[in-house]
Amino acid sequence: MKKADIGLIGLAVMGENLVMNMESKGFTVAVFNRSTEKVTNFVNGRASGKNIIGTYSIQELADNLAKPRKVMMMVKAGKPVDDFIDMVIPYLEPGDIIIDGGNSHFPDTIRRTKYVESKGLLYIGTGVSGGEEGALLGPSIMPGGSPAAWPQVKPIFQGIAAKAPDGSPCCDWVGSDGAGHFVKMVHNGIEYGDMQLICEAYNLMKNLLGMSAAEMAEVFTDWNKTELDSYLIEITRDILGFKDTDGSALVDKILDTAGQKGTGKWTSVASLDEGVPLTLISEAVYARCLSAIKEERVAASKAITPPEVPAFTGDKKAFIEDIKKALYASKIVSYAQGYTLMRAAAGTYNWNLDYGNIALLWRGGCIIRSVFLGKIKEAFDKNPELANLLVDPYFNGIMKDSQAAWRRVCAAAVTYGLPAPTFVSALSYFDGYRSARLPANLLQAQRDYFGAHTYERVDAPRGEFFHTNWTGRGGDTSASTYVV
Repeated sequence: MKKADIGLIGLAVMGENLVMNMESKGFTVAVFNRSTEKVTNFVNGRASGKNIIGTYSIQELADNLAKPRKVMMMVKAGKPVDDFIDMVIPYLEPGDIIIDGGNSHFPDTIRRTKYVESKGLLYIGTGVSGGEEGALLGPSIMPGGSPAAWPQVKPIFQGIAAKAPDGSPCCDWVGSDGAGHFVKMVHNGIEYGDMQLICEAYNLMKNLLGMSAAEMAEVFTDWNKTELDSYLIEITRDILGFKDTDGSALVDKILDTAGQKGTGKWTSVASLDEGVPLTLISEAVYARCLSAIKEERVAASKAITPPEVPAFTGDKKAFIEDIKKALYASKIVSYAQGYTLMRAAAGTYNWNLDYGNIALLWRGGCIIRSVFLGKIKEAFDKNPELANLLVDPYFNGIMKDSQAAWRRVCAAAVTYGLPAPTFVSALSYFDGYRSARLPANLLQAQRDYFGAHTYERVDAPRGEFFHTNWTGRGGDTSASTYVV
């Protein structure tokens, strides 16, 4: 019997659909699941008659794989991944490949790569984005790990990946050890930001302009024909237009508490570790946290008096256009921040990331896919050392065109008491980034006053530090370390 091209452990939603995708592209797949009844149900049901081999032990799985063996795990991040690695290793030979396709935290992938390589094997930690539909029809795939493993899995991964409009696969090698999972983590952080921005646009239209779900669905239909054309705008259009069984908008009946699985938080924590301002994505994470305290918010809404402001009497159509521009400008800030985080991490972990190519990986299959990503690729093609997307001529032009509208939207949100944390934080970041001088001089003086942390002077070379005896009671000794 023909041996399988790849083995997959974990027949949950993503695992099953990836297997079906692989088989549909001509690959034979061996499958295993800890609960073996899932294997039986799968091979006798959805996988019946297909080139899919059901196995009931790790030994049987390994025996059914062509060499070098490729074992892909689609299991819950954390301890289950480590457990399966240790279960699989005894049945593999030098040069065989273990692949983690779950949402693992990148430091774990760095550690696992070293561990698996120490056993003479190769390791890949890969981001897979696109949800259930993407897994079946073509996801965005972001692999990293042992470089020697890539040629062995490349035909399979690029075969099953989504294809961009030009036919190129939305999958390419990202970098060593944890690079693939890091890029997937940033992707998810940007996804948090995009979703929250859209929710704030929706909230302004609903609660300031008094628009119905059907009216907003029309707006998102129009927006999806513009530079905002994207998967998330598209599905928002569909959601707003979806009717419940009684004919009313289903979205209005959904409880306003949002869940999260942790990748947005990881992105924010990584930004703090790297000292990179990731304000918009962090606000998107906090917005979900705030939504979760529903009962507390309801109680507060009865105890705290809202601002007394007149109803909106402006030009509704013009304000909708303002919201569109504010959404696009804020979206640019989100990606700009995400890319600065990837650049910082590349230096920390010695990854050689291709930033333009990363944008191409996201053009199809994934949740943040949009036409806008092509502009990011063009920006890095023109200047591979681009420090921030905001200084690229194209994006700089968009910000110039959007600024007045963006400020009007943020001002309206503040005036009318409507929360818009990502719109406002994006604008604050933009204003801070374009400022040649910030009030941090006063902050540094405060640090020197109470802790002798020293400061630099505008009339002295960078790297020369000074301390002042501000009270006359302190000595001349300054703190021994200085951390920016």
